[in-house]
Amino acid sequence: MSSNRTDVRRERFPGIEVRKVPFEFPDDLDPVWHPGHHEWSHMINGASLAMPYLEPFLIATLREAAGEIDDPRVLAEIAGFVGQEGQHFRTHRRYNEILKANGYPELAEVEEWMKQSYARIRDRRSLAFRLAYSAGFESMTLGVTRWLVGDRVELFGGSDTRVASFVLWHMVEEVEHKRVAFDAYQAAVGTYWQRALGVFTGSIHVFLLSRRAAKTMLIVDGLWRNPRSRLRLWRRTAAFFAAVLPGALRSALPRHDPRGEPDPEWVTRWIAGYATRPDPDSPPLIDTHDGRLDVPFAPTGAAA
Repeated sequence: MSSNRTDVRRERFPGIEVRKVPFEFPDDLDPVWHPGHHEWSHMINGASLAMPYLEPFLIATLREAAGEIDDPRVLAEIAGFVGQEGQHFRTHRRYNEILKANGYPELAEVEEWMKQSYARIRDRRSLAFRLAYSAGFESMTLGVTRWLVGDRVELFGGSDTRVASFVLWHMVEEVEHKRVAFDAYQAAVGTYWQRALGVFTGSIHVFLLSRRAAKTMLIVDGLWRNPRSRLRLWRRTAAFFAAVLPGALRSALPRHDPRGEPDPEWVTRWIAGYATRPDPDSPPLIDTHDGRLDVPFAPTGAAA
């Protein structure tokens, strides 16, 4: 598709805003960005390390699928999806470089492993498989967002505001484009069983990639074989699965449509507030010490 054609379609079908949020991270950022929560910090760091490999894969897959799709609404959605995911992985890449520079050069080897893993999927798997993987992973992220937003005080309270705000911005936009990969799969393929399998293929693959990165960082810190550290990691991982698994199972049902999954109220207020923010040149930083971690825009309304 030509860029002009894409721009016209995005103007005709608004709804996915591509925000160039100016998140920057200082060179001396502590990778343990949540004091006292070593394992949780590295779980998020591990997920971040995967994003510059996962998200370009998703972008390439949906761009390829666009050649098989005639529906202008879906093509417009794909354009917005590509723009948002491009902003995400570039910001994650900047953050990941700081992780490596601040004590974890071993992550470069993990990144190479991630790169090769996605290269194998691109080279050996059909477009239908890659679309199912994409739609499946994207369906799972809504459960992750509900968990991160709903338990934000416990998960991010007292942490580095730059990291917390960056992570939650990313998840807000995951909700905003929650339907896109699903719609692309339905328009280009439409087979139920492969879509259902993709929920687990995509989600489990990304989890394993992220886990390897988190494990590497905990090994460097001398915590991987520490029983107390391992227990804290297991507890947080169990909370993750308890929050995410119900939505993932719903996503695998024959009549599933992401539009039927309600958006968290905090997310809708973040989106509405961002459109009226007084300083468009500043990143939307959340006050992680205010006891509520409300959206960083006025008026805030009631926390949810």
